[in-house]
Amino acid sequence: MKPDIVLLVITVLVALTFDFLNGFHDAANSIATVVSTRVLSPKLAVVWAAFFNFVAAFVFGTAVAKTIGSGMIRIEVVTQYVVIAGLLGAIVWDLLTWWWGLPTSSSHALMGGMAGAAIMRAGTFDVIISAGWYKTLIFIVVAPIMGLILGFVFMTAVFWILQNKPPRRIDAWFRKLQLLSAAAYSLGHGGNDAQKTMGIVASALFSANLISAAELKSTWGHYHWPIILAAHTAIALGTYFGGWRIVHTMGSRITKLKPVGGFCAETAGAITLFATAKAGIPVSTTHTITGAIVGVGATHRLSAVRWGIATRIVWAWIFTIPAAAFVSGVAFVVIRLIHPGA
Repeated sequence: MKPDIVLLVITVLVALTFDFLNGFHDAANSIATVVSTRVLSPKLAVVWAAFFNFVAAFVFGTAVAKTIGSGMIRIEVVTQYVVIAGLLGAIVWDLLTWWWGLPTSSSHALMGGMAGAAIMRAGTFDVIISAGWYKTLIFIVVAPIMGLILGFVFMTAVFWILQNKPPRRIDAWFRKLQLLSAAAYSLGHGGNDAQKTMGIVASALFSANLISAAELKSTWGHYHWPIILAAHTAIALGTYFGGWRIVHTMGSRITKLKPVGGFCAETAGAITLFATAKAGIPVSTTHTITGAIVGVGATHRLSAVRWGIATRIVWAWIFTIPAAAFVSGVAFVVIRLIHPGA
């Protein structure tokens, strides 16, 4: 096998490993509320979430993948080594925050990782496509606020509409409805997050001259469905083997949830993810569901939200992109020491 093909295989495998870890790290986003409300057992919840992560392959397009693959970094500086270093930066940050139990964004870790490696290779910030970053950076703030507002509005509406209904009956209704909201959120999770790995894999194929610049920005030629199915399979498997440390943080440490609250939070998050996926905006599923959970908790009273935990999470969000960029930059320097032509 030719050395460039071996390098491509390694790059794609590292990308799919990141995708698996994305599902593993972000499994909590899909199942924390449905587990914490005891609507499903952890084992059934991960199967439910993983299934809809995969089904998303046939529901959403590839608009987010196009943004990640060719809209944020100038493609002429992207090599296999840049992709590998970028992925390593994202993977290291994901593993660290998983260990710390912090629900940070795998998506932003990936973007930071790719940017750090590309900047280190080019030696200049000019490789960054500003227009591609504006909407992403704006939605770091907008996505959780959308989730928060929608979660608050849905929860308030449910309180108002069902104020005269017996609590036991409401609980019974929403235990069933939460199955649908969990499925919808998992669909949005797969549709948004798997696409980010698709964009990276497509970039690797472009670097190996297997697809053209035009194909990179359009349908990826003959590799269209293999890229989509591989990415969704990897994220679904990652979700299946999910990260329980973060499930605990998301499901019980921010605020206590009942089935009605879980339904409202998941529905708010799903609507946000559906809209941004269609618009091609790579948002954080973690930020979105965290905002929705806070919005639901705030309908009871502001003290129902554990703001100390929420503040710690926000600080982790702020550091994600620069931290992943730093790690990937260091990784690229090491790679270049071994292979000066990188």
